[in-house]
Amino acid sequence: MFVPIHDENSLKSIPFQYVTVSLIVVNVAVFLLSAVGGDMVAVASFGIIPKELFDTSLLPVPIEEQVSVRPTQLTLLTYMFFHGDVLHLAGNMLFLWVFGDNVEDAMGHLKFLAFYLMCGVFAGYMHAWIEPGSAIPLIGASGAVAGVIAAYLMLHPRVRVWVLAFKAIPLRISALIALGAWVVMQFVMVLLPQVGPVAWWAHVGGLIAGAVLIVVMRRPGVPLFDRHLKVA
Repeated sequence: MFVPIHDENSLKSIPFQYVTVSLIVVNVAVFLLSAVGGDMVAVASFGIIPKELFDTSLLPVPIEEQVSVRPTQLTLLTYMFFHGDVLHLAGNMLFLWVFGDNVEDAMGHLKFLAFYLMCGVFAGYMHAWIEPGSAIPLIGASGAVAGVIAAYLMLHPRVRVWVLAFKAIPLRISALIALGAWVVMQFVMVLLPQVGPVAWWAHVGGLIAGAVLIVVMRRPGVPLFDRHLKVA
């Protein structure tokens, strides 16, 4: 798998990616605050619990531990700003930093914020729909970031991206290869027995939402698939 470092894709419509940077700052701040608090019961209350999302009854936990966000639908927004550990946070924010600016550039600030949140919400719903009986909280920005990845692929598949292959070897390859490999892996993983902590269906949900929304939310005149782009 490739770790993105930098893309050769300058901004064209906005002077700076204010929303992308703000989202990163908020995610980091929330992680630091939750780490300082150290109360995982409280953190988990901001995550999506599929059983609770589709069942209005509360999960059977002691009354003193019921620190849950209400209404439960609000967790479809809050879950994407919490992360389990530093690597979880760093991976999501790295992809958002490298690719979010150009998607924001293609939409504008406010539409990009709406796009990001809608991708995250759809990703959360997808996960909960696939595992409706799960009582395990879902947290993390992976679904929303997957939407950004799908949008970037729809916009700029031919742009060159610097990545680390095997976390060590620097390569300059097209976004189609760098991100396409990641996208393929998500769809492969949902076909395998679901083990481990990764919510693969949330990633797929984010990808689907991002691919659909970029078509209707991009600025007028912004082309898809790098039409007329000359690359070296």
